Amino acid sequence: MDRIQLDYTNLMASVIGDEHGISEAEFEALAGPAAKALAAVRARRDEDLRWLALPYAEDVLEEILRYSARVAGRFENVVVLGIGGSALGNTALHTALNSPYHNEHPPGGLPRLYVLDNVDPDLLGEWIEHFDVSKTLFNVISKSGGTAETMSQFLIFRDLLVEKLGPEGHREHIVVTTDVEQGILREIVGREGYESFVVPDGVGGRFSVLSPVGLLPSALVGIDARQLLSGAQDMDQRCETSLLTENPAMTYAVLQWLMQSSCSKPVAVTFSYSDRCKNLGDWYAQLLAESIGKRHDRKGAEVFAGPTPVRAVGVTDQHSQVQLYVEGPFDKWFTLLAVEACDHVVPIPMGYPELEGTSYLGGRKLADLFAAERDGTRIALTEAGRPNCTLTFPRVDAHSVGQYLFLMELAVAVMGELYSVDAFDQPGVEAGKVAAYALMGRAGYESRRAEIEQASQSAPRTV
Repeated sequence: MDRIQLDYTNLMASVIGDEHGISEAEFEALAGPAAKALAAVRARRDEDLRWLALPYAEDVLEEILRYSARVAGRFENVVVLGIGGSALGNTALHTALNSPYHNEHPPGGLPRLYVLDNVDPDLLGEWIEHFDVSKTLFNVISKSGGTAETMSQFLIFRDLLVEKLGPEGHREHIVVTTDVEQGILREIVGREGYESFVVPDGVGGRFSVLSPVGLLPSALVGIDARQLLSGAQDMDQRCETSLLTENPAMTYAVLQWLMQSSCSKPVAVTFSYSDRCKNLGDWYAQLLAESIGKRHDRKGAEVFAGPTPVRAVGVTDQHSQVQLYVEGPFDKWFTLLAVEACDHVVPIPMGYPELEGTSYLGGRKLADLFAAERDGTRIALTEAGRPNCTLTFPRVDAHSVGQYLFLMELAVAVMGELYSVDAFDQPGVEAGKVAAYALMGRAGYESRRAEIEQASQSAPRTV
């Protein structure tokens, strides 16, 4: 199978200069620490980092495929009710591997997919106004089973289903993905008899895309889940080596660490030159931000660690962000996502051969222009001393996307070791959840609510 390739030439000092680039000595000095970091991550594969084994969960895949075959043709819509890791991966997979117009023209009787990843009343209210719940399968996804946003969505749509289909009939329209035995969702599954799938122990939300969290909705809308796992397996095997220059996950982790620690580049831009891959940038943003953005290191010292992820799309953002990237502060480094082969060939007609402003385009293909725009951005960044690397997909298919997902998950896990932070907790997110529970009057959070109310006594400053 074709491999995705990482070209980091334009991150090196030999190309962009000593001030903003990585020296060979700095890079080589990280070979030992990176190998140690990789070993530390892999040692936890059968303990608390079981997401490392997800590509090999054949029994889970078969269960998903059997369920998908059983409900095929029954629903016009599949709706994912989830947030964060339960939603971003599904959006990324759908936009990468289905037609951008899938929901307007679903092929072969496949359902549309909607990921309702917010509790904005206008988002849900508009969906309710325009679609029929009796023609919809709702996939409720929450590892903990207590996520306020997901549970509120579930309660809303369950009520609509019961109203339309009755207490018995509604059950065929809900499938739950949650913990194997813990949490309120698992209790509800037991009460209602809903179909359910498991988020395994040791698989946090942002590392769950290759579990039923991402595979089930993908299979329901026609994405090749088996090839996703096959690509992840290939990347896993490729990253078994402890040789830095042969292991893309180790290499990417080291590059990120050096870009921030040695080159003072705290902003990591994923610049997708593929419309299909644009939401992979959003998925990676959560993975990087929640994993590495930590107040404390593993010894408890305050470090306020972590790069800031930014997502850009070529060529769209050449006309909105590249001015800043080329001439603004030297605080960013760039990962360009490139694709060797597009699915479609779109020729550019000659049109006006006598006009210089159009004649150079006529007779070429749109892919030629797209590649020239991408390469032009890469050249402009490099000549301006802006560090950039390119991650090239042979094509955007399930196998290559599976490679990318596992590559980035493993790279971020290794980054956690290099940054000396716990890449698998999220205390900042939990603090916000606790505050929301208190404000909503959840039992057990009364003292926190009192603290919030006390703090809000100061006079507001508004204009």
